[in-house]
Amino acid sequence: MKAKNHILFLSLLGLSLNFLNGILGDGHHGPGHGHHLPKALILNCGSSDSGKDADERTWEPDEKYILSPDKGVMTKADTQDPSLSSAVPYMTARIFKSETAYLLPLQNSTSRTLLRLHFYPSSYPNFNISNSFFSVTAGGLTLLSNFSSFLAAEALSQAFFIKEYYLAPGNNPTLTLTFKPSDKYPNSFAFVNGIEVISAPAVFDTDPTLAGSAGSIDDQQSATVPVDATSMETMYRLNVGGQYIGPANDSNGLMRSWYDDTVYLYGAWSGVALRANITVSYKGLPSYMAPLDVYSTYRRMGPESDLNLISNLTWIFNVDPSFMYLVRLHWCDSDMTKTNQRVFDLFVNNKTAASGIDVYALTGSIAAPTKRDYVVHVNNNTDRLWVALHPSTETKPEFSDALLNGLEIFKLSDNAKSNLAGPNPTMSDLMKRFQDAEMAPKSFESQKESQTSTVVITGAAGGAAAVGIAAVIILVAYKRKRRVPGADPASGPSWLPISWNSSNTSATKSSIMGGKSQGGVFISNDAASNCRYFSLAEIKTATKNFDESNVIGVGGFGKVYKGIIDNDIQVAVKRSNPSSEQGVNEFQTEIEMLSQLRHRHLVSLIGFCEDNGEMILVYDYMGKGTLREHIYKGNKTTLSWKQRLEICIGAARGLHYLHTGAKYTIIHRDVKTTNILVDDKWVAKVSDFGLSKTGPNMNKGHVSTVVKGSFGYLDPEYFRRQQLTEKSDVYSFGVVLFEVLCARPALNPSLPKEQVSLADWALRCARNKTLEDIIDPQLKGKINPECLKKFAETAEKCLADHGVDRPTMGDVLWSLESALQLQDNHEGGSTTSRKTNGTNNPEPKMDQNSLIAMHRSTLSLGEDDDDDNNEEHKTTRTSDTTEEVFSMFVDQKGR
Repeated sequence: MKAKNHILFLSLLGLSLNFLNGILGDGHHGPGHGHHLPKALILNCGSSDSGKDADERTWEPDEKYILSPDKGVMTKADTQDPSLSSAVPYMTARIFKSETAYLLPLQNSTSRTLLRLHFYPSSYPNFNISNSFFSVTAGGLTLLSNFSSFLAAEALSQAFFIKEYYLAPGNNPTLTLTFKPSDKYPNSFAFVNGIEVISAPAVFDTDPTLAGSAGSIDDQQSATVPVDATSMETMYRLNVGGQYIGPANDSNGLMRSWYDDTVYLYGAWSGVALRANITVSYKGLPSYMAPLDVYSTYRRMGPESDLNLISNLTWIFNVDPSFMYLVRLHWCDSDMTKTNQRVFDLFVNNKTAASGIDVYALTGSIAAPTKRDYVVHVNNNTDRLWVALHPSTETKPEFSDALLNGLEIFKLSDNAKSNLAGPNPTMSDLMKRFQDAEMAPKSFESQKESQTSTVVITGAAGGAAAVGIAAVIILVAYKRKRRVPGADPASGPSWLPISWNSSNTSATKSSIMGGKSQGGVFISNDAASNCRYFSLAEIKTATKNFDESNVIGVGGFGKVYKGIIDNDIQVAVKRSNPSSEQGVNEFQTEIEMLSQLRHRHLVSLIGFCEDNGEMILVYDYMGKGTLREHIYKGNKTTLSWKQRLEICIGAARGLHYLHTGAKYTIIHRDVKTTNILVDDKWVAKVSDFGLSKTGPNMNKGHVSTVVKGSFGYLDPEYFRRQQLTEKSDVYSFGVVLFEVLCARPALNPSLPKEQVSLADWALRCARNKTLEDIIDPQLKGKINPECLKKFAETAEKCLADHGVDRPTMGDVLWSLESALQLQDNHEGGSTTSRKTNGTNNPEPKMDQNSLIAMHRSTLSLGEDDDDDNNEEHKTTRTSDTTEEVFSMFVDQKGR
């Protein structure tokens, strides 16, 4: 296997860089460096007992701090998500059905207060978490408004997250933290799992060692922007050129997380990440500014001066327009020994922020840390914030280069409105392609000419006046990029941002079926004739007027209800959420796609409703739910290894049919364990075709399209090149196979960095012959070694870096059938007429044409509605728990 590197794009709603690792350690874990550790109040909400987290930090009960304890309900989550590294504080919650406040003592009311709110939007007894919309205020400052932690977690593809704020100092010795359920939604409630209140050091106050940092910006006198009376929300915190730094290793016990910057680099030019070869010390800079590890690692442009002069080192961030942001840059030059050796310019949002930055000249010493703050206003015409460095030539320095050690971005409150709140996240244009040349900075000459006072360098005090109405989101995604020593890094864009702007287009009922509705939905005549049209009245009757007790799931499109039609037929009714990131396009795609497909291992679409602005889809009811629900301990029925194999085989059959058996090649584009459903007889069916693409002309071998999918399952080649092939589904299915084997999520940020991505970690373990160490403990000793070997080899091949090196779904199906036969033989089942890998004879491989021919002969291309009725005459039995289905291996005796 060639070397691979998966990079996790970590993000969060509001607290962009302090979420996901969420379990914060004790103050004494962080190096103090001579400064007093901050005092902290940490509350385990909804618990009557104290508890310790993974870092042995004690969280105390919250009840004595609630003004009206009788208004709060103490509850415990039904299940513990595998990504939670600790039950404390996430497994208990305090739920509020009416406005309720905490009265929290402040250790020092004259300094800033660092406030963290922990949310785990899980399933709680008697409460539907999707109904939770609420606001949170701290004193007179609105932190959250009409906030849905459920939607936030769905958008982030994470089980939990944290919101972090730096509250401006005041004169009140207590902080009133108020939770209020929204009046806009029935049955709404507020909740919180954990609260941290920390007396923060003077992170944003005047530092005499940095006095005089404000100067001119290209001969324009800069303005200072005081921030002493402004509250902030942490958005990004990066250890540039270095690895992730966890909370326990942060300086002064502030318990911050510093993330790898690679995800935010723009373009092919990513520079060189290095570590200082000499000792770095603070040399007068307060240690609470950043850990020494931040100043000991850095990213520079590289040794090629000619190339550097025509390039720039750029990071890009998604932000909300009409806000002011404080951008803090950390520098420490451990290479230069005199002035005018490395000098560079700084640009923020295509404007010159500072010219002629010479880190050695700023500090007067080698390996001496410093930081500079800049405040930038992002106008309402853009949702991007750019930070770029470019070598300066004005003073003719010795080297043409630039460097950066750390980067933080904070959102400034709107003081006029006392607001830091933003909208709930949406993903109307998931994985928006970011290659618009017009968005990129042009030449640096034009940047200097277009400079304005939009970017102002702050004095040592930092800055204050802010305008803003919405929170920013950085999305969880990941990429894998080949790292070959000496190779040209120009292998495509380093990352793709997400558009979170909502396009909540409502559809209204078409006046003519098969035509385009007023809401923009176009349903073809063929699609309309192949599925049933339901009136809204029929849907309401089927679901008892969308009774919450009938909710069986919630996804990106909206809630899913169990319903009854025609007196006794159970169905699943998926109703679009007006706040959903999915909408008209997904609704239309699902109808057009599924109305043409009939296959045992694809969820069947019964009909749809486009009435009175509603977008509703009606499917066959899948009584056993999702595959994911059955592979994690503590969830539903835990599946045996043989059951898992059979479900994987069923899903592979469905995907194989999509790729080869339908009229056109169909690429699912969102293969994951939550999109593989299981019916009452444990038959697996692939679901959710809202992102699927057809390839009517696959002569090119791919479809050029915007990248969409779920993070952790995304094909890295598709991610890099935006060229979709059926091998992208194969990659995602490979992640599913390892998830089934290991019973852990595709992404688990609570684990060490090298283990965060399941695909990366499983491949590494497979290469090191340690795969058995990470399989589900419930399966150990129950899998035939030859079966495990075959299964793991199949999953590994699916995760090949290049699509051409991956097997087809037909090959995958063949291999999984082989693995099942090996397991059957191990458990004493009948032997087959076909030799497997357990013999000295090589396993025969059926060519693709033969596979397709066999597939079509047994499934009639899935175009006949009576397939299920005819199938029993055409197939062999593959298990005791499933109905008769097509099998690649012919066993006349049955199993």
